[in-house]
Amino acid sequence: MSSSKSHEEIWDEWGDLVNMAPQELEDWLETEESKSVGDSDSGESTGHKSGRRIVKIKRTNKDDLTDDQWDHMATVVGYVKRHLSQGGPDDNVEESDWRYSLMNWGHDPLKEE
Repeated sequence: MSSSKSHEEIWDEWGDLVNMAPQELEDWLETEESKSVGDSDSGESTGHKSGRRIVKIKRTNKDDLTDDQWDHMATVVGYVKRHLSQGGPDDNVEESDWRYSLMNWGHDPLKEE
């Protein structure tokens, strides 16, 4: 699926929404909490797979990104926006599946500006 947004738009939104550093995200993906959320057919959830791709993308120079990576960045931006618009739990956000899912997609909602 190709995004109707320009690479610049995707890049800007990605920069705003994907607020976890590659190492931070990698460390998070190793945790049981990270593996406990999301849909999974064969063990690894969509979000967890996405998190591994996000780490690779964040370690790639902008000029070296592939079309596939740009598409994934657009998917990530869309997912994070949708998830955030649903709002999180009223209490205990820190240990919520809502936050854990977002973190698998590279966004920690507790890191808001």
